[in-house]
Amino acid sequence: MNQFEELGLSAVSLEALKVKGFEEPTEIQAKIIPLVLNGDKDIIGQAQTGTGKTAAFGLPILDRLEVKQKNKTVKALILAPTRELAVQVAEELNSLRGERKIAILPVYGGQFIGHQISRIREGVDIVVGTPGRIIDHLERKTLNFADLSFLVLDEADEMLNMGFIDEVKQILESAGESRRMLLFSATMPDPIRKVAEAYMGEYEMVRIEKNTQTVSLTDQIYFEVHEQDKFEALCRIIDMEEIFYGLVFCRTKIGVDELVHKLSERSYAVEGLHGDMSQAQRELILGRFRKRRLTVLVATDVAARGIDITGLSHVINFSLPQDTESYIHRIGRTGRAGSEGTAITFVTPSEYRKLMNLKRVTKADIRREDVPGVDAIIAVKKERLVKAIQDFSGSGEEYRTMAKRLLEGRDAEEALASVLTYAFQGALDTSKYTAIREVKKKDSVDRTGKSRINIRLGRKDGATKRLLADMIEQEAGVASRDIQNIEIFDTYSFLTVPFHAAEKIVKIFRSQTKGKTPLVKILSDRGGNRDRPEKGGPGKDRPGKSGKKRPAGKKPPRKPGERKDRRKK
Repeated sequence: MNQFEELGLSAVSLEALKVKGFEEPTEIQAKIIPLVLNGDKDIIGQAQTGTGKTAAFGLPILDRLEVKQKNKTVKALILAPTRELAVQVAEELNSLRGERKIAILPVYGGQFIGHQISRIREGVDIVVGTPGRIIDHLERKTLNFADLSFLVLDEADEMLNMGFIDEVKQILESAGESRRMLLFSATMPDPIRKVAEAYMGEYEMVRIEKNTQTVSLTDQIYFEVHEQDKFEALCRIIDMEEIFYGLVFCRTKIGVDELVHKLSERSYAVEGLHGDMSQAQRELILGRFRKRRLTVLVATDVAARGIDITGLSHVINFSLPQDTESYIHRIGRTGRAGSEGTAITFVTPSEYRKLMNLKRVTKADIRREDVPGVDAIIAVKKERLVKAIQDFSGSGEEYRTMAKRLLEGRDAEEALASVLTYAFQGALDTSKYTAIREVKKKDSVDRTGKSRINIRLGRKDGATKRLLADMIEQEAGVASRDIQNIEIFDTYSFLTVPFHAAEKIVKIFRSQTKGKTPLVKILSDRGGNRDRPEKGGPGKDRPGKSGKKRPAGKKPPRKPGERKDRRKK
């Protein structure tokens, strides 16, 4: 935690990070947190999804908010392009707030607006919302930004791609001049730059170069298991392999110690590495691991830094990594120097959405497999024993003498079976394995849910509901009955399909673009509808209450240099 402490975070934030198991900041966290904590300039952060930017802006905002219980007005607004991201950001902020009495509310379309209004009236400090629903609240005058201190645009380029640019401008116009603005975007297209010039004051620019290339020689697999079954799954994977020489990653030091203890009880050659160990201990353990006196090394991300060991057969993510960079660094430790390796990730049902996001960002082919069954493991062990005995050529005279005694008055097959039972009954004992519960559909909403697809074809391209459905059915083989909620606008369309079908559609159309934009894109991992106001569609296609198109904003954008000093001294 030393590096987090050096960033200037409060004791409450440090404790929250400790509980979550974060040991060191990501690159964007290390750069953004001090700027938000110690400065007053606006900030633009150019970084991909999965780099840890929610904590980068969330932690310092939580530290800087002055929350007055008698004046529970909105102090921070965070705009996200989809309801899924809004919920995800709100959940992350709630986990980072610690003991602070800060009320955080996700606000998005598709949820009963009356409930949101009631919560806002009770008092909310931070609102995480999608543009369409925030506009609805502004028009109903249920949101008041008079005391707004921070306004964050998260994944600004996605909001642009989804046609929300006019809504974003209207929200910025309504947010007053005293707020501080933080804008995060993976890319910086001209419309985003113009928003920054028009609505931001003097700003700091932070760019994070992201390497998303995973190792081609690494076979990447995930197993979906319940949290309490991870240990049993790990043991089965180790036992299934003829040669297992691997690195197992846990999120926390406590997790490392617990896993090492449980593996030791099952007689695996294992040790752990974490930040509480001295350099001498670390070198001793690494020396034993390099010499293969240990076959399993359990470590945290921080403790594993600098480890350069060749020949690893496996890297196992016992806990999901904090971000995509950590995933790439972890699995990059196997599949080196022309040798193949295997990277395995354990995912609980509630973590499935995070894995799919990681898969898309890294462009990795991570396939799902089932945990090996006990019968399969025992069968593999038996084959290895038979082969090992057949390949063994030496025999000492003393063993020949013992063999003659064992064969006296006994059938040779019976005698050999007795020897094998005596020598290997522990290795072939099925009772040491425990049952693994099946992950059922009801336990994994994300895996079995719906995905919202954006297609960059609209009315101006001659698109109709029938034509789009036929195109998807013919090109991707998705049955028309599985294609639902088709909405067509001037230049793009939306439709809903089962999650497995969404991945198939994107794979089929991944090489096709419209201009520089992918022709097909997944907008959400679950839920049937993209966020939008209750009537109409996004951007210019969205009618107001009168049914007419709403103008982009009442006031023209300010030119650079014309903006008033909006800092509260």
